[in-house]
Amino acid sequence: MNSVKNTFSIKDLENLSGIKAHTIRIWEKRYNVLEPLRTDTNIRIYDLSALQKLLNITLLHDYGYKISKISKMPQENIPSLVREIVSTKSAKNHAISSFKLAMMNFDQALFFSTYNTLLSEKSFREIFFEVFVPLMEEIGFLWQSETITPAHEHFISYLIKLKLLVNTEKLQSQEPTRSDRLFVLYLPMNEIHELGLMYLNYEILSNGYKTIYLGESVPTDSLKDLKKYFDNITYVCYMTVEPTKSDVNQYIKDLKEEVLDETSELWLIGRMTECIEQKNITSKISIFNSITNLVDEL
Repeated sequence: MNSVKNTFSIKDLENLSGIKAHTIRIWEKRYNVLEPLRTDTNIRIYDLSALQKLLNITLLHDYGYKISKISKMPQENIPSLVREIVSTKSAKNHAISSFKLAMMNFDQALFFSTYNTLLSEKSFREIFFEVFVPLMEEIGFLWQSETITPAHEHFISYLIKLKLLVNTEKLQSQEPTRSDRLFVLYLPMNEIHELGLMYLNYEILSNGYKTIYLGESVPTDSLKDLKKYFDNITYVCYMTVEPTKSDVNQYIKDLKEEVLDETSELWLIGRMTECIEQKNITSKISIFNSITNLVDEL
């Protein structure tokens, strides 16, 4: 198999580890904990093993180990020490670091082994909120700062989606226990950020409701068609980047006129809800500022 070659700048290491570049330079010079490569113009670059070592050192340092002590440890002992001291308190950070390493090296085996270790101690819901949510937030920052490529983001997002689908399928095989509402989950046209919506589908199913999951880039006409078959629909729309700020209020007006009726509701979540004008909100429309708040409403 081809090996994935990754090199990182010191700024990349700062973004991935949370340790300031100035501190990394001090640790290198004073304690020789990392040995950077050098470009022809004498600029520091680091390979994947250096990143892995720094992430382990960061965890040990956060756990109270002094850099002077870490620097004297045989390099091969550091990963095993990390595994020994990982506790409930630090398991989250350790798992996030492992998932980031899996992402950087396109390593599916590391992703699955890290996930399975977490699953032996936590529920899927706990893993999602405590690990996957902060992980995706970090990945968003890493993408914006050009530390990672879209390929890295798509790789890790796909693996998280797989776990969502597996856990959702288990719930879909069970008969709904509540029939007062039907939830229709969708993303508006040109919106493709699906992870949050997929997790909401899982949570709504967990609460005993029947759901119809339409997924990304759904035209308004498709929502209107469902009214021919069902009453008491709650539409759940996740808008991260679409509709745009200039279009979102017209979109809400169109939904009110063409989709909502006396038995239906519209639940909105996502960053673009901040642009919705108060005059467009009615008793049939609810805005949620987080997944947790929406789940609490179920």
